[in-house]
Order: sequence, then structure tokens, then C-alpha cells
Amino acid sequence: MISFAAFEGVWQIEREIADALSGTGHFAGRAQLSASGPGALLYAEEGVLTLAQGGSFAAARQYHWTEEPEEGGVAVHFADGRFFHRFSLGAQAEAAHFCDPDQYDVTYDFADWPRWQSRWRVTGPRKDYVMTSRYIRA
Repeated sequence: MISFAAFEGVWQIEREIADALSGTGHFAGRAQLSASGPGALLYAEEGVLTLAQGGSFAAARQYHWTEEPEEGGVAVHFADGRFFHRFSLGAQAEAAHFCDPDQYDVTYDFADWPRWQSRWRVTGPRKDYVMTSRYIRA
């Protein structure tokens, strides 16, 4: 099992967004996970998003990760503090988040640590995409 503290640091991200409605987009950038309190990390991501229809722009987002040692996992919250999802720190983990009317399902793969990835499958009335993010140490 990977330790929560092992995530701290800077990661390069390559992301593919395969959207059934608009084509495939790409994101390239970095994520920094830095201590933000006992058992807490701030996930801060920034990079360039290139859309399938053309055009690129700067993109950024933040999450709060909190270690949950009793469950052997991590709770993820949006930047504004709302709960998003939780995942375990085994070789693979799955989680889900329903944001009415859309369903977000994620699989984390840590089997090739310190390389890891997340794969989000998002469906809803106006959403149908798979977003795969691959992380390696910067």
C-alpha cells in the first residue's frame, strides 16, 4: 500500500479527454501536492488544455486531500470544502460522485507506483466522456 505522504511533491500530468460529443482534447501540466495541515494535502493543478475543436487555454483547479488512516484511504474535497469522493490506497481503487444529473465514476491505478493514473467516466444528459490522467514525478 502507498503511504499518503508519498503523494507530496510535484507531478507532471498528461491527460486525454475522449468526449463522444465533441472529440478528443488534451491537457498537459503539473500538479503540486503540498502539506496544508496534519494529514492534509492541497492538490493544485495548472497547465494548458487543448480542445478537440481547436484552441488552447490555461486551466487550473484545486482539491483538498485528507488522509483517513482508519479507512486506509483519502477523502477528496472541492476547493470550496464540499465533499467530492474518497479512494483507498491499494493497487487500484474506485469511487463515484453523483452531481445531479451527471454521474462521475473514477478508477485509480497505483500498480506502477510512482507512476499512477486516474480514469473518469462521466455520463449525463449532456455529458459523455472518459478522462484519463497519467502522473509521473516531475
